[in-house]
Amino acid sequence: MKRALRLLAAAGAGLLVLVAGFIAWAWAPDLPLEELKARWAPPPSQFIDVQGLLVHVRDEGPRDDPLPIVLVHGTASSLHTWAGWAGELARTRRVIRFDLPGFGLTGPSPSGDYTMDAYVRFMAALLDRLGVARCVLGGNSLGGEVAWATALAHPQRVARLILVDAAGYRFTPRGLPIGFALAATPGLRTLMRQLLPPGLVERSVRSVYGDPSRVTAQQVALYTDMARRPGNREALGRRLAVHFTGREADIARLRLPTLILWGGKDRLIPPEYGERFARDIAGSRLVVFDALGHVPHEEDPAATLPVVQAFLAEPEPAR
Repeated sequence: MKRALRLLAAAGAGLLVLVAGFIAWAWAPDLPLEELKARWAPPPSQFIDVQGLLVHVRDEGPRDDPLPIVLVHGTASSLHTWAGWAGELARTRRVIRFDLPGFGLTGPSPSGDYTMDAYVRFMAALLDRLGVARCVLGGNSLGGEVAWATALAHPQRVARLILVDAAGYRFTPRGLPIGFALAATPGLRTLMRQLLPPGLVERSVRSVYGDPSRVTAQQVALYTDMARRPGNREALGRRLAVHFTGREADIARLRLPTLILWGGKDRLIPPEYGERFARDIAGSRLVVFDALGHVPHEEDPAATLPVVQAFLAEPEPAR
């Protein structure tokens, strides 16, 4: 009996050592917000008050543009994902990009509400705050759903839609970024608030690229730092815990010019969902980039932007 107890105690001690070792290896507490701002929010970044939240915004290009382009990023991303498009578009167009509540340097929502209704209310408040009466609205993944849901709720404010590997249907991923899987696991969410195993972010980012070799060290550093913004890891878990609302039928109610872009190697929201958007939105156009993944605008802006520029150059249909 005593020998069994000694073995049990030894096993318990060994387990504690392993757990302590894992925590030490993966320990990555939040970074000071001001440090992150200094690194990732140089001019023209600004922080504006929207619904009591200081929102990280970049508003570039000519202010007299009657139809600004507003770009919305996806889950666990930030306004930086649109850098390849924004730099070129802002030569002739007003381009607005920002960090959604719960992500980037904007950080957690004061209400803790990450439902689509909350994001649509936020979008209306943001456009009001920026003085944008009407715009072209584009979004990737979660941001794509925010874009089309906003267009449905406020049709008078959205002239055109650009949906990039957008969410909206109940989908079955062929591959889920490991960071999302951990954040969505209730038993691990609390633990992961202060942990970030080395290599986790890089593996997650590489998994959403069609060609993982395109992922740069700077992109890994950016995504890592955004994860370590105070409150963001908890906010990610809360967002991923939001139940699917089943608004698929609403997509067919959209009645505006819509460009749908999709990565042919998207394993998170596979290309067949792009085809569903194209079938459900009358008059929409689908362009698939066979070699790209879930974030084609970020992975290869040079290949994806010309299609967008051609779409923007088309005459606006009679209202």
